[in-house]
Amino acid sequence: MSAWEQIVRSVRTIRLDTLRTKFVVFTVLATLFSTLAMTVMLYGRNKRTLSDRLGNELGGLSSEAAREMGAWIDQRVYDLRLRAAPYVVSDNLARASGRNGAQALSRLHDYLGSIRQNLPGHEGLAILDTDGQVLTSSGSRTGFRLSTDRLNNLRTRDALVGDTFWDPAINKAAIVLVVPIRRDDGLFLGALAAKVNLDGVRDTLKELSGESPRSIYIITEQSRVVISSTGNPADVMKAALPDAATRELVEREGQTVAQSRADGKEVVAVLRRIPQLRWAAVAEAPRSEGAREGSALRAQTFLLLIPLLLGVSLLAFVVAVLLTRPLELLTEAAGRVAAGDLSAEFPAGSGEVGYLTRAFNTVVARLREKESQGELEKLSLTDALTGLYNRRHLMGTLASEVQRSRRQRRAFTVLLADVDKFKQYNDTHGHLAGDAALVKVAEVFRRTTRAVDCVARYGGEEFVVMLLECPLATAVLVAERIRARVADQDLGQGKLTVSIGLAEYPDGGDTPEELIATADAAMYQAKSSGRDQVVVAGAMQERAAKKARRKKESSA
Repeated sequence: MSAWEQIVRSVRTIRLDTLRTKFVVFTVLATLFSTLAMTVMLYGRNKRTLSDRLGNELGGLSSEAAREMGAWIDQRVYDLRLRAAPYVVSDNLARASGRNGAQALSRLHDYLGSIRQNLPGHEGLAILDTDGQVLTSSGSRTGFRLSTDRLNNLRTRDALVGDTFWDPAINKAAIVLVVPIRRDDGLFLGALAAKVNLDGVRDTLKELSGESPRSIYIITEQSRVVISSTGNPADVMKAALPDAATRELVEREGQTVAQSRADGKEVVAVLRRIPQLRWAAVAEAPRSEGAREGSALRAQTFLLLIPLLLGVSLLAFVVAVLLTRPLELLTEAAGRVAAGDLSAEFPAGSGEVGYLTRAFNTVVARLREKESQGELEKLSLTDALTGLYNRRHLMGTLASEVQRSRRQRRAFTVLLADVDKFKQYNDTHGHLAGDAALVKVAEVFRRTTRAVDCVARYGGEEFVVMLLECPLATAVLVAERIRARVADQDLGQGKLTVSIGLAEYPDGGDTPEELIATADAAMYQAKSSGRDQVVVAGAMQERAAKKARRKKESSA
């Protein structure tokens, strides 16, 4: 008999097939590891001290970066205000639309050229009129056009800070700053805009981060990265933090936050807001940096642990195999079931684990039965392509609703929609693109209607919606919403529209077939009238006309 078999037989004699006995054995082993636990605890305390020191350094860097960025913006805005204040600017801008406008614009152009020489980092200057149009400029004109909303904001503000962008003309990250130009009496005449590259900010961030692996970057309130101390500026501006990560940093401003980045990096970061902007400065470092600083401490700890680990490793291995292997197999199988794989088989076992295994096998068998029944029921009721109800289910539901509405004397509306020129779309882009388009159109119907409504694919490119307890006036609003959303839907290969016909029970028919036929006639009227529109069956117009006549007779 081998030594391993002797060990296994000896272990079996103490009945390790129950969790209680296994727990006792595990407790004995835990006692042996008490020294290990104490050592790890002391190491963890020292590690937290190192982590706190790293957090304080990051907090200082983020605060300094926020202060430097705020000062940088303040200085550029101040310089711009000084250049917009002289009388020569407001006077010539006021004359720009007059008889000597060309001469005034020439003077403004010369003025911009002269002041640009004294403004480092300015890639271009421009004078804008009250409509936000560029009158004259010096240097690159990219990014100077202002929207009406921003221009209106500038009328009551001292400055406007635009969004950062990558300017391919100068191959640099840039930002546009705008200050108003006013007459002596305060009348708004236009604006002076400057496009400034962010090289100075990046150099400042690099200087703050030094040679350490720490990185500092500026982000907007939409989590978009503006500039960073590391990386290619063009690639940096395409990056963005996850909203959840930014929200956590903002909520814990000034505190150290441990996070996982999308590229798998584990970092610790600190955020500080920039008061002058709706931006923030973030300083971060790899989470491993703190552990790297404690490498000497780890080495000493491991030297103390090695003798103890060698002493108990054999016993720990034997107990771990007997204790955890069945649970590991059971956990693996349970994970597969949780992921939807009902073909998983739970391993056999003894004791409490064996009982648990048999119980799980029974549950999985019942789940398989229910899943089979559910799939069959779903296939009989739904359309395979769109996932909507099929025609068979629609007609049955519609028949039931007719009977119920007849008893309770309530109205409901049937909406029938047909995708315009779908055959042409299908022939042009292929059947796969056509199927994808129908799926997206079906999703519009699903999102736009209520859960109680019955939405079905009636056949081909036709869809029917049964709007429960919904009068025609409300149904028209729903139909218009569907029509507009389908027209706005980006299908990848182009766009499609729908023509919709509406019929109300009982005016549009007393049976499901009559209601469908009435709605179908209204839909074809929509197509013949130019497509992409909603047409109500004639009953609504007749009632509206009668109501108008009664109102006219009563007023007479």
